[in-house]
Order: sequence, then C-alpha cells, then structure tokens
Amino acid sequence: MISSMTLKDQLKKLIVEDLNLEHVLPEEIGDDEPLFGDRFGLDSIDAVELVFQLKKHFGVIIKNQGEGRSILQNVNTICAFIEKGQAA
Repeated sequence: MISSMTLKDQLKKLIVEDLNLEHVLPEEIGDDEPLFGDRFGLDSIDAVELVFQLKKHFGVIIKNQGEGRSILQNVNTICAFIEKGQAA
C-alpha cells in the first residue's frame, strides 16, 4: 500500500502536470486547500480531466457529479477516496 505522504505528493504532481497549472509547484498546494475556485482557476472541464486521471492512475471511479463534488474538494479528500477505493 502507498503511504499517505507519497500519495499526496503523487496527487499534487498529477494535478499540476495533468491540469497544466503552469505557475504552481506541487509543494505549493496545501493538503486541505480548495482545488476549485480562485487560487488555481480550475473549472468543470478540469474536474472531468481529474476524474479521468484518478481512474487511469489509481483505478478509482467517481460515479457522479454529486460524489465528485465532495471528493474533489482538496488533496486530503481525494487521498481518502483513493485509499478507501484501494482497500476495497
């Protein structure tokens, strides 16, 4: 099993690289900092891409928009979802 710190680091790298956040370093993303909103400028298209990348890299599936809204809040909520999915 992947350690939480490593998983958080992987997630931050994935967010920066796959969502093309050019002016943000992975280590600048706070674990409980909101991903969507003013700070990173992410939108619904980024959410769809992030859902795809989570499935591709971690094998977890977000079933619907409501579930996605609660899971994609921040790095901590995504990590918890991945860990729960990998344990199942």
